Amino acid sequence: MGADEASDKAEKLARLDQGFAGGIPHNKALGLKFVNFDGATAWLRLPYDKKLVGNPHTGVMHGGAITSMLDAACGAAVFLALKRMGPIATLDLRIDYLKSGLAHKDVMCRTECYKLTRHIAFARGIAYHDDESDPIACATGTFAIGTKGAPIPGTK
Repeated sequence: MGADEASDKAEKLARLDQGFAGGIPHNKALGLKFVNFDGATAWLRLPYDKKLVGNPHTGVMHGGAITSMLDAACGAAVFLALKRMGPIATLDLRIDYLKSGLAHKDVMCRTECYKLTRHIAFARGIAYHDDESDPIACATGTFAIGTKGAPIPGTK
């Protein structure tokens, strides 16, 4: 990647972080950070915060915070896949928890939109601490594209 491409990507990443992570009140309250993107794949970080702890005895982040991150990140991957921005809504989201998270550690996730139709987008992803091959949870979701039966122009 050349210097201009790297600069363009850094600028887009900053806009994504500002608009997506900072511009959506729930994402902002969670402290979500847009870390990277490539095509229709998004990487986000959920910083450890004691207000997100589910069990004060263990210090482990609440599963609801991780679910919210995966939902938001799958939505982000859908937005990255769209040719034009438009409204989307989560239709279905399944989270499988594979193991407990670790106390006092940020949670990362990688999500991808792997199929886009005129009205529905399909996304999947994983949440992890340091190693994607050792996930805390995995997610699959479907998202409605457009509103009132009108797809976003440019979708199949």
